[in-house]
Amino acid sequence: MNLAEILANEELRRYEFPVVREKIFLAHAGDCPLPRRVAEAVSQYALSCATGDQEQFVYPAILERGRKAGAQLLNCEPDEVALVGPTSLALSFFASGLKFRRRDNILVYFDDYPSNVYPWMALAEQGVEVRLMNTRGLGLIRPMDVLGQVDENTRLVALASCHFVSGYRIDYQAIGKALRERHILFCLDGIQTLGAFPFSMELVDMMAADAHKWLLGPCGSGLMYVRRPIQDQIRPPVYGWNNVKCPDFVAQEQLILRQGAHKYEAGTYNLLGLVGLITAIELILEVGLENISTELLRKRSFLTSALQGKGYQVLHADVSPVNAGGITSFFQPGKDLSPLHQKLTAANIMTSLRVDRAGQKYIRLSPHFYNTDAELARTLEVID
Repeated sequence: MNLAEILANEELRRYEFPVVREKIFLAHAGDCPLPRRVAEAVSQYALSCATGDQEQFVYPAILERGRKAGAQLLNCEPDEVALVGPTSLALSFFASGLKFRRRDNILVYFDDYPSNVYPWMALAEQGVEVRLMNTRGLGLIRPMDVLGQVDENTRLVALASCHFVSGYRIDYQAIGKALRERHILFCLDGIQTLGAFPFSMELVDMMAADAHKWLLGPCGSGLMYVRRPIQDQIRPPVYGWNNVKCPDFVAQEQLILRQGAHKYEAGTYNLLGLVGLITAIELILEVGLENISTELLRKRSFLTSALQGKGYQVLHADVSPVNAGGITSFFQPGKDLSPLHQKLTAANIMTSLRVDRAGQKYIRLSPHFYNTDAELARTLEVID
């Protein structure tokens, strides 16, 4: 399956993405609908599990397949990929597993999604200074903004690859390179770009992302990345039969952790979710991340121009393609867009209503590669 074929063949599009039969779904930055092949993979596995041991049908081959698929998606090594699940859980693993000294500080962005704020704020109880980044706009984080707010005591910087409201996509490669030169760890919440834009973990130390947004996978099944050279610095905060060696399931006198990112996987896997995750990754790779990202940027440009023509303001409307994500959020200063959001929903057009710290409301559009221009045009007709 390729992108051009999906957009040109409505029958195929409706088959592969059943949601389009009844809805115009433009809320992939929230919770995605499952493609047919992902739903069928989970369903078929679940039915198989009704006839015997749940693990016997996929285990352990699925683990190798999952790590390889994740490594291909992230451009890293399989032993740097852990199959942990939710973004919040993996980010909390990082915050809990690192050892900090009292004079250390970390830099975070307070207006990021709470999953990438709260685990780091909790470190203040250990005497770690939690610095809140200053920016010139919502989600607008430039390399110079990061470098201007770190010092010799900064141990880690934790950022989102793309802001969940504004859609501003950070130049994580430039930020990562500068932090690496300063021996500062770099943690990335990748959930708003994984499955939408190409990824390379070379200059990132840690990354977490669930599958239920752009990756088109099930909730609670995601990827956790830990760069091989720093795996010794992050102790697993939880221990179990899976990540500590226990031959024949007999507890040993010493806690000997397994090697690689496997050491962060303490217990039994969410195999239903893992089956869906792998199928979703393989779908994204089949379509091609370069193709997907190009299409998403084209859609964003089209929507931005049309919305401005209707008198709306678009967050970071004039941002360069390097910093544009798949999100287009629009607003009118001081205006409550809740009625318009309700109108769109009543027309079976799924969007997201979001609000910033000052109370300004935005309608967030996040189409994926399979949404057509006709669907976007219909959405714009409803927006008055």
